[in-house]
Amino acid sequence: MIKILIVDDHSIIRDGIRAMLSDVRSYEIVGEATNGKEAILKVEQLKPNVVIMDISMPEMNGVLAISHIKSHFPSTHIIALTVYDQIDQVKEIIGAGALCYLTKNSNREELFMAIDSASRNLSYFSREILQALLESETRKSEAEGIILTNREQEILKLIADEYTNTQIAEKLYLSIRTVDTHRRNLLEKLGAKNTAGLVKYAIKNELVHLA
Repeated sequence: MIKILIVDDHSIIRDGIRAMLSDVRSYEIVGEATNGKEAILKVEQLKPNVVIMDISMPEMNGVLAISHIKSHFPSTHIIALTVYDQIDQVKEIIGAGALCYLTKNSNREELFMAIDSASRNLSYFSREILQALLESETRKSEAEGIILTNREQEILKLIADEYTNTQIAEKLYLSIRTVDTHRRNLLEKLGAKNTAGLVKYAIKNELVHLA
């Protein structure tokens, strides 16, 4: 069961999200909050697995709330939800610790994918946000001299697309051990701590491209 907290200062948005999730047996909506301060208290009290967090709210905005929650409750994963899609704001939200990012015009299926991804500590970005992020950055290899081989870029894209080592091995006709070696080399080369770090780095620095 995935325990979900909904945070938005507009009741119509909270009601809409609740209605979309109400018929999914694996989801349990444990509470709601109307601002960042209230969200922090509710996370402490209710221990949700996933928080669906609006960014623009009174008293304490979503970015500050996300940063606090991730610092004090790292096992709680956050989906940022906003009407905005400015790249600078998206990067700020990623930096604060949000694992997934949706705009408020995202559809029901994207919301489900974001919740399921967040519950498994995986990143998810709506297609339009991912495309905008990739287009906004120059290659990190050019900016900072980090060079990825074609094979590393290929594997990094598949990792960002949530392929497992086994699936990557099958797709690229490699051994699982070889894929695992590439994954570990990428973690070291890019200074990432885990797979989520690889995905964030790939998105931020345009090291993967959408097909």
